[in-house]
Amino acid sequence: MRLTQQEADPIGGITAAPIVAIAAIFAFAVSIGLTVAHWHEVGSPLAAVLGIVLVGGAGLVAATSAAPSHAPFTVDRLWLVVALAVGAAIAEYVSTIGANRYLYDDFGSIVIGMLILAVAPYCTWVSLLLAGVLAAGVLSILVVGSAATTMTPAPIGTLIAVNSAAVLALSAAAAGYSYAIVDETLAWQREANRAALQRDAELRAGIARSVQQSQVSVLGREVLPFLAGVMTADRISVADADRARELAEALRRALKAGIESTWLDDLAATVRMSRGIPVVIHDPTGGAADLADDQRSALTALVSWLGEASRSAAIRVDVASEPPRRRIGIVTEHGASPPSRRELDRFAAVARAVSMGAEVDVTSENVSVELTHVAD
Repeated sequence: MRLTQQEADPIGGITAAPIVAIAAIFAFAVSIGLTVAHWHEVGSPLAAVLGIVLVGGAGLVAATSAAPSHAPFTVDRLWLVVALAVGAAIAEYVSTIGANRYLYDDFGSIVIGMLILAVAPYCTWVSLLLAGVLAAGVLSILVVGSAATTMTPAPIGTLIAVNSAAVLALSAAAAGYSYAIVDETLAWQREANRAALQRDAELRAGIARSVQQSQVSVLGREVLPFLAGVMTADRISVADADRARELAEALRRALKAGIESTWLDDLAATVRMSRGIPVVIHDPTGGAADLADDQRSALTALVSWLGEASRSAAIRVDVASEPPRRRIGIVTEHGASPPSRRELDRFAAVARAVSMGAEVDVTSENVSVELTHVAD
């Protein structure tokens, strides 16, 4: 299972962003507090200050990367955060080299572990565990270098185990959280999808019956009377021939539209029938079929949410191919209570979390959301 909470539950990833910022501030405060606590051991103030600055940089990268506007949080960002935090631990070691009497007041292990735990909603359990193990390996090397000056009478193996305990424990907690939350989310989604598919099948059957009845009604109202008139006429006029061509062309267009309809057309039909909102889909190349399941879910959620009568009076969705990217433009006319930019930014953050570009524009007349993605 190589998914993150942000990928399985984009909304959960958005709500976790403030926690990362809080953890970053706390880690920065811990580095300052512990540095001040053992300042009498510091032989290089410049290295000590550099260590604190690197902790601040690691926290800033973590908090910025977790912000919805910078989604998705990639594994490269995790390694950058860990690299900066490990660099801070090395700087702290250099600042007290030859004078580090106690290892328990070093901030390296606890700060690295806190930052790894903070970004757990955005990383896979494997990457979190690997980051913790590698960081613990570097810290173990630093412990070996400090063992000669420490006043703790313990074997080197014990010192390494104690000093690495914090980062390993917090990394294991982060990995366990990531695995458990993704597993629970996927289980819930499977149950929800099963129920949704059942309702969708019933709704599709209703739509199909409605469309079929509409076609039969048109057939009975226009085509059959025309055929009856032609069959009883003494001769076929030019007007009759023109009318026959018009009806044949209309039937051809209807059949073609039915064959080329996509899931996006079905969504539009659902919104029209359930909400009474006109929804126009323009997808001449069938580009909507290239969207991944999570991208379809994001687009479905946005169109369904905009389909409330109080938010929109009409919706138009245009799908255009601009190789190698596809552009999906959604434009709505304001309803009685049009959506705000802040509300739409949340949907944009969800779209970015599933590897789509998203731009939002709100004017006094309409709402425009542009989504882009690279077709596989």
